[in-house]
Amino acid sequence: MKLRVLSYNIHRAIGVDRRFRPERIVRIIENYDADIVLLQEVDDGAPRSRELDLAKELATDLGFPYRAVGHNVTLRKGRYGNATLSRFPILSERNIDLTIDRWKRRGCQHTAIALGEGPEKRLDVFNLHLGLSAGQRSRQVELLARSSEMTALKTSAACLVGGDFNDWRSQLLPFITEGMKFKSAIESATGKPVLTYPSFFPRGPLDRIFYRGPLALHSAFRCRQKLSRLASDHLPIVADFELRVPTAKPERD
Repeated sequence: MKLRVLSYNIHRAIGVDRRFRPERIVRIIENYDADIVLLQEVDDGAPRSRELDLAKELATDLGFPYRAVGHNVTLRKGRYGNATLSRFPILSERNIDLTIDRWKRRGCQHTAIALGEGPEKRLDVFNLHLGLSAGQRSRQVELLARSSEMTALKTSAACLVGGDFNDWRSQLLPFITEGMKFKSAIESATGKPVLTYPSFFPRGPLDRIFYRGPLALHSAFRCRQKLSRLASDHLPIVADFELRVPTAKPERD
């Protein structure tokens, strides 16, 4: 079973030209025909984004029947956080609080997605946005690793962790790959980090998708559309997988 995943910090659909243009985000995402989309910095009811529920608007415009939203930051009016859009049913969802002390609120949205019938076709997805300091990010990844949602999963289960890691120097890679037994889709496909920020002149590999379990990586890349340099301050990344479900052995006579 083939599966395309896209991760994108949409910067509230406010481009580097400071214009709120959600239609640009729609054009970029629909070009890749993803099955699951992980979005960060998604507004809900904020004046700067016309008080729209951006997750709902984008899901409708892109034709995604299922969505889940984890609000992390409350504004004077409105709020924002992470949103996961899916072409497959979402079985359960919860927003995991990754806030450290009095730092800005951060979170990781967990969704369990049914790619088909049976437990072997369940995919657990963790959509996160980490903090700006290295120490804060390390503690946040440790919180995620110790969360009930993550510890309940066997390393052999299909699982994705994606989003905006804010990890300029790839310092989190050893903990995630060696400690949590994930593989980095970008590094596995290209052999090196892929720069995604700032969109108009990328210098930092802030956005990543990690995977483990019966997921075979086919390709991973960043968006190269001209419009993506303007629509947000991040570039989206895309990863193509195949879910390899073991076939039942025939019974002997």
